[in-house]
Amino acid sequence: MKKFIIFAIALFTAAAVYAQPRAIGGRIGYGLELNYQHSLGSNMLDIDFGLPGFYGIEAAATYDWIFPISSWQEKGTWNWYAGVGAGGGMYGFNNVSGYVGVAGRIGVEYNFWFPMNLSIDWRPLIGPHFHNGGVGFNSFGLYQGGIALSIRYLF
Repeated sequence: MKKFIIFAIALFTAAAVYAQPRAIGGRIGYGLELNYQHSLGSNMLDIDFGLPGFYGIEAAATYDWIFPISSWQEKGTWNWYAGVGAGGGMYGFNNVSGYVGVAGRIGVEYNFWFPMNLSIDWRPLIGPHFHNGGVGFNSFGLYQGGIALSIRYLF
């Protein structure tokens, strides 16, 4: 658990070293997450830390490629994005289980003309699941990070 938290803090700190633009906010779907985005040129690093299904903790980070949607004429800007990364977590109260794996992300976002961002995306996290009975496949990862709505403040 300590190593997992240290890894999440180190990843967040490494992302914060770069210059603007950045965004911080929340992500709600099958659980609640704190979300941080950091621009890396024309792409972004997206870091989530939260409560999957409200009964555990999870962290995931993805490198997302951004594709502008220039055909939608609005006052703000539209983008769709897709990315890949890694994550892990643990859940359970009496019988603690853990999991690690590959995280993916695909979604669409709207950047308002004021410092706010709204997005909807799907972020599965699949890989091995460790528990007292052995090792299995983390089938919960397909919907725990699942489809979620995010709202962020841009700074």
